[in-house]
Amino acid sequence: MRIDIVTIFPEYFDGPLRVSLIGKAAARGDIEFGVHDLRSWATDVHHSVDDLPFGGGPGMVMKPDVWGDALEAILSGSSGPRPPEARPPEAGVRLPEARPPEAGARLPGARLVVPTPSGVPFTQDLAARYAAEPWLVFACGRYEGIDGRVVQAMRARIPVDEVSIGDYVLAGGEAAALVMVEAVGRLRPGVLGNAASAGDDSFGGQDDPAMRGLLEGPVYTRPREWRGLEVPEVLLSGHHAAIARWRRDMALRRTAAHRPDLIAALRDLDRRDQQVLAEAGWPPEQAPPSRSG
Repeated sequence: MRIDIVTIFPEYFDGPLRVSLIGKAAARGDIEFGVHDLRSWATDVHHSVDDLPFGGGPGMVMKPDVWGDALEAILSGSSGPRPPEARPPEAGVRLPEARPPEAGARLPGARLVVPTPSGVPFTQDLAARYAAEPWLVFACGRYEGIDGRVVQAMRARIPVDEVSIGDYVLAGGEAAALVMVEAVGRLRPGVLGNAASAGDDSFGGQDDPAMRGLLEGPVYTRPREWRGLEVPEVLLSGHHAAIARWRRDMALRRTAAHRPDLIAALRDLDRRDQQVLAEAGWPPEQAPPSRSG
């Protein structure tokens, strides 16, 4: 997989892309990162990337000509990830070399992701879809955002997604891009030490239908007793069905407490599920449809 990130703060990514699971994946060549300084494509003496908004209003807007040249140069360098033999010997953060654009050509394989508070929500399902892509390009906006014509023009060439990681506003798209890169990267084959771990994640459930749509419950490890608190006895029982039921119960309780909107979306709950939700204070009249069992 290839991931390119365009930003006015390339140093923001120097550390995060070199550590933990993502850094190891980059070192192995499983993920190839390119971090590009948007100002490299600014043509004036001050390397300006923003200007006053048409129509008035506070703040500044990022210029379409600079963004257009940057994206054209990056995307026109290849129709997809470079073959392994062409990768640099030290995989990791790679700064770009300017490449001539091939204006107008549609570029198969690449997908542009624009982090923005006004985008569609970023979810685990979307992370899984992105993990199947060969090439992602993140455009990190700042100020009041990127001129809207950039997304409009790029959609004629490649798929473009405007994506939000939450209902709040950041200073720029860099933190959001890192969130998405980590969520996507850990789903790539070989990145997690135990591939089954992703199936147990909150919002996951790919490997365990009983956990689909629920937040993950609490987890425990040694010692069995710590500060007077014991590990739940069921987890020590070796009774796999009882453990699975306990984990679903805990997931239902946590989801009801933290994300009631997810509970409302559940379907086909059994009688035990309904009992757990009632014990958690979920109003019976608001309970999702049940089934016998």
